[in-house]
Amino acid sequence: MGRGVLLTSNLPQLQNLIKRDPTAYKEEFLQQWNHFNSIRQIFQINPDENAQHFRELVSFIAQVSQCYPKETADFPAQLSTLLLESYGTLSPDTRRALVQNLVMLRNKDVINSITLLQTLFPLLPKTTSSTLRGFIRKTILSDIRTANLRTKNHKLNRAVQAMLFGMVERGMEAEVVGDKGKLKAAAGSGSNGEEAMWAVVLSKELWRKGIWTDSKTVSIIALGCFHPVTKVQSASLHFFLGSDEEKEDSDDEEEDLPNVRALEHRREINKKTRSGDKKLRKIAKTVKSKKKKRADLVSGNFPAIQLLNDPQTFGEKLYDVLNKYDKRFSLDHKILLMQLLSRVMGGHKLCVLGFYTYIMKYLAYHQLRIPAILVALAQSVHDFTPPDALTPVVRKLAQEFVHPGVGSEVIAAGINAIREVCRRQPWSMEEDLLGDLIAYRKSRDKAVTAAARGLLQLFREVNPGMLKRRERGKEASMGIAGGSQPLPFGHSLQAAVDIEGLVMLEDHLKKLREEDGIVSGDEDEDETAAWEGWDVESDSDESSDGWISVESDGDDDLDISDSEDEGDKKHKKKKKGKGKAEDEMEEDGEEASKVEVPEEDAVQRVSSLATTKILTPADFAMLNDLRIKAATDAVASGGGSGTKRKLAALEAQRKTLLANGDGTLQETFISEMDILGPRKKAKADYAERIASIEKGREGREKFGSAKGKKNKAAPSSTTNREKARNKPIMMIIASGAVKGKKKASLRQKQRKLRAHIDKAKKSHH
Repeated sequence: MGRGVLLTSNLPQLQNLIKRDPTAYKEEFLQQWNHFNSIRQIFQINPDENAQHFRELVSFIAQVSQCYPKETADFPAQLSTLLLESYGTLSPDTRRALVQNLVMLRNKDVINSITLLQTLFPLLPKTTSSTLRGFIRKTILSDIRTANLRTKNHKLNRAVQAMLFGMVERGMEAEVVGDKGKLKAAAGSGSNGEEAMWAVVLSKELWRKGIWTDSKTVSIIALGCFHPVTKVQSASLHFFLGSDEEKEDSDDEEEDLPNVRALEHRREINKKTRSGDKKLRKIAKTVKSKKKKRADLVSGNFPAIQLLNDPQTFGEKLYDVLNKYDKRFSLDHKILLMQLLSRVMGGHKLCVLGFYTYIMKYLAYHQLRIPAILVALAQSVHDFTPPDALTPVVRKLAQEFVHPGVGSEVIAAGINAIREVCRRQPWSMEEDLLGDLIAYRKSRDKAVTAAARGLLQLFREVNPGMLKRRERGKEASMGIAGGSQPLPFGHSLQAAVDIEGLVMLEDHLKKLREEDGIVSGDEDEDETAAWEGWDVESDSDESSDGWISVESDGDDDLDISDSEDEGDKKHKKKKKGKGKAEDEMEEDGEEASKVEVPEEDAVQRVSSLATTKILTPADFAMLNDLRIKAATDAVASGGGSGTKRKLAALEAQRKTLLANGDGTLQETFISEMDILGPRKKAKADYAERIASIEKGREGREKFGSAKGKKNKAAPSSTTNREKARNKPIMMIIASGAVKGKKKASLRQKQRKLRAHIDKAKKSHH
């Protein structure tokens, strides 16, 4: 009896004994389990009664539940039911204790991740405690990250993504709430908005950490772009646009990065070892990658835009939201919608023609945030946009921005916006309007002159026929004289038969093989090594490196060509079923082809490398380098401005590919500085100058230099002797005293020396 009373009153001691020997203390545990069930029933009726004792019992059973799995099979479900059904009536301490014990059960593998997350997700919009909310959020993210650490846990990911879809979809039928007007007070009042907001925030966090990088995550946030609550819409839009306003919500981005320069300095002083060098290189690499990630947060989220499912429908829905609820949204929110819609249209080459009619009412120089609107307009245009829809827009830009009644900054912005639109669709420009805009190149303002010259140079390249003869330039005039004219809208060039620069790659690879002495049988190993270091996902492990040529005779063997060398060797052999005449004809054809294609016309030769070899990412990188080298040689040999622009474009493409892995989508987007152009610094007015002066006077006394007051008891400046000691030697040489000494006569030197001696004698006495 004494033992039972002792163990009943001391739960930590009983917990320790049960963990040591579960079988011996099973009766004591069952007694506490029955006591917990009775207390739980009382607690559901009156949560304030025996709350402390109830929390102690819950913690005790959670600690020893793995010792008695059959008896405590219903324990996690009881905690989840209590949290979900009676969350509002529980005290904060009880809520925290129940959540912590559920997480403990998950850490002990008593429950799985899906059961835990099904309980934690509904608690996020309900809780009002910041500490508990942060604990729940951190638990959700860490649990999903741990489950996907080694390999992707597709079962858990699908279940969690279904929960997040449900959290966003539950509020989609409500009325659209704007962020201005009468409905502004109702923003965020409903629980559906909070629930959807948490779903979007968690999806963004999992994407940013690299845990979820699939199209389902993008679909969850894309659904949030059409949510009735403006706060949810804004968070979803910022995800695609790349502006990370929720940076303070991150739990691990705020840690201080180590100082690499201090570590390198310490490394020079301390003993040098290989392990120390290795650690320092690892730390420097980590810091560089983290800084790059932080810098990339302000740029566009290009992979997410590429992973959109059915971008045409997504763009049309965005335009419907923008057009239908125009009166309910503020200007900043409408600009977010415009920017995302324009990026989707430009990146996926979509045609949402109503957008150009909608945006025309905002094309005025006095419109607030007009540079962002002009950027959205330019980004939405591509080479498949009909010129008929853009011609009124270009005309409206010229009428509103380019006339003598506005400032030079407005004219420059208008011409730059027209240039960006015409760069993507040149046929939207009218010939008379182009002549008027180009005339501004004689303006006195530098920004206007640069904008007009940029427009002139653009049409010299894309369509010089719209310019006057004296404005076309030498190269454009020669091209027109030679009969080269741009194709009208809707017309395409001949079908592509080769990749630009592939002949140079073919010759380069052949030269490398000849230098290394690689035979044809070793090329499989080289090609396998070429894929190392590149992220390539393949659905099948089997791949053929070339075409399978099947002869007309049925009993011939299959010849699989893995490289050009093998193809040449097999081509030289006499094939079965062919006569001597056919072989002679083939040899004559080869000799004729060698004669017809000289070395200087190698660019015009059609390479067969793409049909005989699978090009690896390393091959494409080498191809880009060879094109850059050829363009550099062309510029050095006296190439024109077109060759220089081609070289700059290739170098920018290589830089983009190295930074982001894909430069096709990023090249579509522009910034506001591209619209505003170069701007000279405005002269500061009186108030700004006074503010700058007052800022410089902070921390110092009035009308006094701090130079002589730092280390002296009595405030004073330096003496003339100290000042002369610190003068530069060239300044001393040029002084009158030194020059006078050089020109002094012998009698003057004697007098000066005698006076010095007399003064010294007097000072001793």
